Amino acid sequence: MRELDPLVSRSSIEKAGPAHIATLKTFAPPLTELDGRRSAGARRRGKNLLFPIADADLVLRVHLMSAGRLRYVASGAKSPKTSMFRLRFSDGGELVLTEAGKKKRAGVWLVTAEQLGEDLGHLGPDALELDAAALREVLERDRRQLHPLLRDQRAIAGIGRAHANEILLRARLSPFKASTELSAEESERLFSAIDVDLTRALELREQGKGDAAVYLVHNRLGEPCPQCGTPIARVDFEEHTIYYCPSCQTAGRLLKDRRLSRLLR
Repeated sequence: MRELDPLVSRSSIEKAGPAHIATLKTFAPPLTELDGRRSAGARRRGKNLLFPIADADLVLRVHLMSAGRLRYVASGAKSPKTSMFRLRFSDGGELVLTEAGKKKRAGVWLVTAEQLGEDLGHLGPDALELDAAALREVLERDRRQLHPLLRDQRAIAGIGRAHANEILLRARLSPFKASTELSAEESERLFSAIDVDLTRALELREQGKGDAAVYLVHNRLGEPCPQCGTPIARVDFEEHTIYYCPSCQTAGRLLKDRRLSRLLR
């Protein structure tokens, strides 16, 4: 978002849209309200990308889900032929949302500031704004397994499935360990891992790097762990997959099938 901030605010919006019917989640106010107006920059709240409008009580909200990608295409540069949403600026630049895969889950909303507050009011503190004490409070609030806790936007905003895998590898913690059972030293490791992983990822994304550079364990089944060389393992669930290193995180234990095996402690 730091990269997008100056780009989206330097010229007025020439045309908002078109937007795919599965992507545009609101109809009032219409996208045409953005035509001729200027963005006040780019912000982030959890996994939501926010573009407030300078001269109106409006905010364009974008959520990429797991397969969406939002990029700024400079005037004259090659732009994707197929997009889920497009914002064209008067200087010829474009903000383009694309989404891989058949499941179209990314979303675009145009809302008032008041509505945005209501829509995002359930979110917990931002992951990069947590201090160690606040994280410890989140961990001790309820007994939960670490991986689903990190993904829960109501508890901590801004961490998805892939980065939950990355963070727990860095922290050398089992995805299935109970949050209330972490020692002070383990809690500190988790705090440090969140900061290091997310900061690194933001910097790489700003450099235009893709998943192959950003993810060290996510989607790397069978590849050597970057910390110890053990082949990466995974656990498949209906809606997500957990990738982990058995040596670094689960004392050598493997969970091959969630229906037949006990969850690791």
